[in-house]
Amino acid sequence: MQSFELDHVFICTAVGAPEADLLRDFGLIEGPSNVHPGQGTANRRFFFQNAMLELLWVHGPEQAQNARTRPTHLWERWCGRSRDASPFGICLRPQHPETTALPFPAWAYTPAYLPEPWVIHVGDNATMLAEPLLFYVTFGRPPGQADSRYPMAHAAEFQEITALRVQGPQQTPLSAVFQAAVDTGAVTWCTGSQHHMEIGFDGEIHNQVIDCRPTLPLTLSW
Repeated sequence: MQSFELDHVFICTAVGAPEADLLRDFGLIEGPSNVHPGQGTANRRFFFQNAMLELLWVHGPEQAQNARTRPTHLWERWCGRSRDASPFGICLRPQHPETTALPFPAWAYTPAYLPEPWVIHVGDNATMLAEPLLFYVTFGRPPGQADSRYPMAHAAEFQEITALRVQGPQQTPLSAVFQAAVDTGAVTWCTGSQHHMEIGFDGEIHNQVIDCRPTLPLTLSW
C-alpha cells in the first residue's frame, strides 16, 4: 500500500522568528529549535501528536546559496516571502513502512546536517516559487510516539493536525508535482488573493478560529 501523511510544515519568517511569540501567547508550547549547518537556516518549532509546525529563517546567506543548497531555492523563497514567493514548505512521510514509491516527482537532497544514509526528497517544483516547496522523508515519525522528548501539553489543548489547507495567487494551473501532493489527500489547495495556510486541529469540532495575520500568513482552526 502506497500512502502518505503530513510530517511537518514550515513558514518562512523574519530572522529569529519573533512571530512565534504570537503562537506562544495563544497557548502553544514551544519545542526545541534547530540550526541546519551547511544549509544556513534555523527554526523555532511547535509539536503536535502527529506533525510539527516550523517557523524557518535564513541566518547564513552564503550557506543558503552554496552549490548543495541552491537547488532547493530556499534563499529565494525566504527573500521573496513578502512578495510573490510562497513562504510555505510541506513535508510528507510514508504512512506505512512498506511504502517504496515517492508521493510526487522529486530529487535527492543530502544536506550536510543530515546523517547518512538519510535523504530528503525535494519536489521537482522547487523552482516554482509561487507554489509551496514540497519534500518527503522516509525517516519521518509522529512526534507523539511513546519515547518522544517534545513538549506537547499545549494550553490550547491541540492534539493532532487533521487538515492542511493552502492557498496562493496562482495564475496558472498547479504543477503536476504539486497536484500529485494534493492527490495524496495530505493537503488541499485553492486559489486566493494571497499566500495563506490554514491548519485544522482535532477535526475542528469546536468551530473556533484564530487568524494570525498580519503577523503570520496562518489561521488555526479547531
